[in-house]
Amino acid sequence: MGRNSTPWLLAAILIAGVSDVLCSIVRDGDGDDYPFRNVSLPWDVRVDDIVKRLTLEEMQLQMGRGGAGSIGGPAPAISRLGIGPYEWDTECLRGDVGAAGDATAFPQALGLAAAFSYDLLFRVAEATGVEVRGKHNDFVKQGNYGYHTGASCFSPVINIMRDSRWGRNQETYGEDPYLSGIFATAYVKGLQGNDTRYVRASAGCKHFDVHGGPESIPVSRFSFDAMVSEEDWRMTHLPAFKRCVEAGTYNLMCSYNSINGVPACANKKLLTDITRGEWGFKGYVISDQGAIENIIGSHHYFNNSVDTVAACVNAGCNLELSSNLKMPVFFSLVDAVKQGKVTEDKVRESVRPLFYTRMRLGEFDPPEMNAYTKLSSADVETLEHKTLAVEAAMKSFVLLKNNGILPLKGEPYGKLGVVGPFANTTQIVGDYSPNAPNSVKTTALQALTTLAQNVQFAQGCDQVSDKCVKYDSQSVIKAVAGTDVNFVLLGTGQISEAEGHDRADTELPGLQKQLLQDVLANTKNTPVVLLLFNAGPVNISFADQDPRVSAILECFFPAQATGEAIGHVLLNDVKGAVPAGRLPYTWPMLASQLPPMVNYSMQGRTYRYFEGEPLYPFGYGLSYTTFQYSDLSYTSSISAGQPLSVSLTVTNTGSMDADEVVQVYIRWGDASLPAPKIQLAWFNRVTIAAGQKSQLSFEVEARTMALWINDGWFVKPGTMDIFVGGQQPNTKRTVPSNVLTGSFTITGTKYLGRY
Repeated sequence: MGRNSTPWLLAAILIAGVSDVLCSIVRDGDGDDYPFRNVSLPWDVRVDDIVKRLTLEEMQLQMGRGGAGSIGGPAPAISRLGIGPYEWDTECLRGDVGAAGDATAFPQALGLAAAFSYDLLFRVAEATGVEVRGKHNDFVKQGNYGYHTGASCFSPVINIMRDSRWGRNQETYGEDPYLSGIFATAYVKGLQGNDTRYVRASAGCKHFDVHGGPESIPVSRFSFDAMVSEEDWRMTHLPAFKRCVEAGTYNLMCSYNSINGVPACANKKLLTDITRGEWGFKGYVISDQGAIENIIGSHHYFNNSVDTVAACVNAGCNLELSSNLKMPVFFSLVDAVKQGKVTEDKVRESVRPLFYTRMRLGEFDPPEMNAYTKLSSADVETLEHKTLAVEAAMKSFVLLKNNGILPLKGEPYGKLGVVGPFANTTQIVGDYSPNAPNSVKTTALQALTTLAQNVQFAQGCDQVSDKCVKYDSQSVIKAVAGTDVNFVLLGTGQISEAEGHDRADTELPGLQKQLLQDVLANTKNTPVVLLLFNAGPVNISFADQDPRVSAILECFFPAQATGEAIGHVLLNDVKGAVPAGRLPYTWPMLASQLPPMVNYSMQGRTYRYFEGEPLYPFGYGLSYTTFQYSDLSYTSSISAGQPLSVSLTVTNTGSMDADEVVQVYIRWGDASLPAPKIQLAWFNRVTIAAGQKSQLSFEVEARTMALWINDGWFVKPGTMDIFVGGQQPNTKRTVPSNVLTGSFTITGTKYLGRY
C-alpha cells in the first residue's frame, strides 16, 4: 500500500480511530510504510507502533542484549520490521572510549571537575558527542555493530567521592552533590546537542546509586550492601542524579551494590518510586556489566534467573548489560511472563524507552533530516579538539604550594633535574581513556627538556609505573646533582587506583616517598618542584611542610596533552596558563581521618561533614596572581522557597591576566536542623585581566537551602550565613584573596516535595 490517502482509509479513520488504522498501514517489503517511519506523526505514536508489533520473544532479545562483548550485544535486528541492530554499550567519560580508531583523549573526569567550569565541561562533552556520533555513523555504514560502536553513552559518572581510597574516584566530579549535579547537567547537554528534534549522542548517568566504594578492599563491589540512612541518601547520593534527569538524560545505569539489602538493579524504591514517580524520568535503566547475574551469584538475593528478571523488570530495569553471556538472565523473561511473575504489558512498557531513544537518535528517519548524520570520523581529533584538550588540561591543574618559583623564568636554565616514574610516559591517562594517536601525545619530560640547555633524567623506578617496588637511588641522586631546579614527578596511576582496585591507604605507592626524600637530601638549596599525577589524595604532608619543596602542582591524569599543558602552566607563556583549578575534594592530612570504607554514614566525610583539619580543603587552589572581593550585595530577607539574588565585584589585583573561581557557600544558623556544616551553593570560573574588575550577578537556588526533614525537602525559617570568595571560608589553609561574609533571613516554611 502506498502513502497516498484513499477514500476507504479516510472512512476507516473516522470509524475506527487513528490508532487502529496505523496498525494496518504496512507494506510487504522493507517496512518503509510502517507508521513508526512516518516523520509527521508524534514521537509517542511512532514508538507505540513499534512496540505493539513486537512479539514477546523479540522484546526479550531486545532487553537482554545490552551490549558487552562480542556476544553480549548488539540488540539484534528485527528483519520483518526493517529494524537494524543497535549497540548500546558505549563509553564517553571524556572522549570516545574503546571504539576502534582514534579519539581525542581529554583529561580524566576528576581533573575536569577541578577546573570548576560549567563551560569547559560542556565543551568537552560537546566534542565527545561529535566524535562518538561521527564514528558511530561510519560504523553503521560499514555494517559494524560491535563493541562500543553505538551512540548511547554510559557517561557521565556522578557518584560522590566519599572516600579518598576508592579506586574509581578518578571517574567522578568529586565529593560535592551540588558541584556534581551542575557538571552532570553540563555533560548531558553537551553530549546530546541542542537540535530540537534529534539527539547527537544520548547520555547516561551512573552508577545508580549509593555507590562510592569499596571496589576490592575490604570486600568486593559485586556483593557489597551499602547501608545508608534516608537522610544521607537524599542529601548526598541522589541530588546529582536528579539534576541529571532534569538535564534530559536518556538512561541511568543501576550499580553493582545493594542498597539497604536490596540490589540496586532490583530496587523498586530506587528505579521506580524515586526515579519515575518522584522525578518523572522517562528514559531507560541499564544494568552495570554483570550486575544482573550478580544478584544471583554474589548477592544471593535470588537463586534463579526467572525470579531475578521478574524482580528487575518490575523494579524498573529495562536493559541487561551482561558479562558477554550467550544466555543472559533477561533471556528468562518469556518464562517469567508465562509463570505470571511479570506481565506482558510491563514488558512492553519496559521496551518502549529503548526504541524512543533510538528514534530520537534519528534511526528511523531519513538521514537528510538529521544534521548529526553528516558527522564522520573526519570530525575526530580535529585541531579544535586538540586545542581543547590542551586548554582542559591546563585548567584542571591545581597549584597546592608555591614559594614564588612559579611561573619559571622565561630564559632557559643551565641544568635541570627531572626524576620519577611519571616523567617520561604517555600513559598518564587514567581509567576509561580514549585511544589518542601517539602523534598527539606529549610527556612531561618533553616539555621540561625545552626549559634548559641540559636536562638530567632518571626514572628511578624499575618500570614506568606507579608501583615503584624496585628503586635505583643512585640514578636519582646523580640526576639531581649540580642542577638549577629539580622536578619530581610522582603519583598513583592505574595500577594503584582504578576500577576494581581500591587503595589500602593514602601513602605514595612503593618507594616513591623515598625517591623524593633522596632528592631533598642531596640537593641542598636547589628548588624542588613536585608534580603529582593521581586522583585520590596521597600523603604528601611532609613535602608540603618542607621548605625545600618550592612548589606542588596537582595534575591529575591530563591524558594526551600532558606535556604541552605542563610546559605552558610552568612558564605561563600562553593565554589561560595561570593555574586556577580548585580541589573538588577534601585532601586529608592522614588516612586515619577517614572512616572505614564500608561505613556509609556521611559523618566525618567530605567537607560538608569533615572532622579535624585537612591538608588541603575542598575548593582550595593557588594562583600566580591575587584577587580582591568587594561590593557584596544580596537580598536581606526572602520568603522560603525563593532564590537569593546576589551581586559582587572581583578585582584582579596582580600583574597577570588570569581566571578566578568564585565560590559561594551557605550555612544554616539553626544548629538543631539536620544540615551539613556548610554547603557550596554557586560557583563560576571567570577570566579577569590584570588590574581589571568583573561584576557578577546571580541567584542562589532555593533548593540549595532545603533540607530533607520528615520524608520531604523543606526550606525552614531562620538565619543563613553566606560566604563569597575564591575559597571555602573558615579553613586553616587559605589562599591570598579575601572572603566576604553576611547573613540573610528566611521567613516562613516551604515544602519543596519528595525528590
